[in-house]
Amino acid sequence: MSEAANPYAAPTARLEDVGPNPEAEATRRAHISHEASIKAVGILYYLGGTGITIGAIATVASSPDPAGLGMVALVGLLGVAQFFAGWGVRAFRPWGRIVGCVLSGIGLLGFPVGTLINGYILYLFLSKKGRTIFSPEYQEVIAATPHVKYKTSIVVWIFLALVLAFIVIAVGMAVIGGK
Repeated sequence: MSEAANPYAAPTARLEDVGPNPEAEATRRAHISHEASIKAVGILYYLGGTGITIGAIATVASSPDPAGLGMVALVGLLGVAQFFAGWGVRAFRPWGRIVGCVLSGIGLLGFPVGTLINGYILYLFLSKKGRTIFSPEYQEVIAATPHVKYKTSIVVWIFLALVLAFIVIAVGMAVIGGK
């Protein structure tokens, strides 16, 4: 018989081309919790941007005072900027990091809580891990390791449930007390 290719044979592939990239996987696992924190900041930017924009629109609709219209427009633009920052941060775009840093710099003025929260956000963006996550090389790591996922601790879920329960109780008490 000749050495012709057998059309019925199983396909062959080099395993180093098919298998996971151990270096990329190690890099992703080393940065996955920082990545999850940055994505959470993106969600906060989405929520803040949406709330601020809706508030600005509601203010204009309820009281179209020309004197305050400029300030309302500025606040509305800040809300839109936060929404776009959330989009850029969640997608790990370098421009999203820059917009997020500018917004967090402004947020530092909200002493004491805003200073603490925005200081932490600036740490997330400007630390070595933050710079790595927003780099184009890390985008390749993410593409090579789609199976690596962040696992949220049960403690975090319990804390979130308690916070939500507290908010529901507080709103309920405010509604009952307002009648």
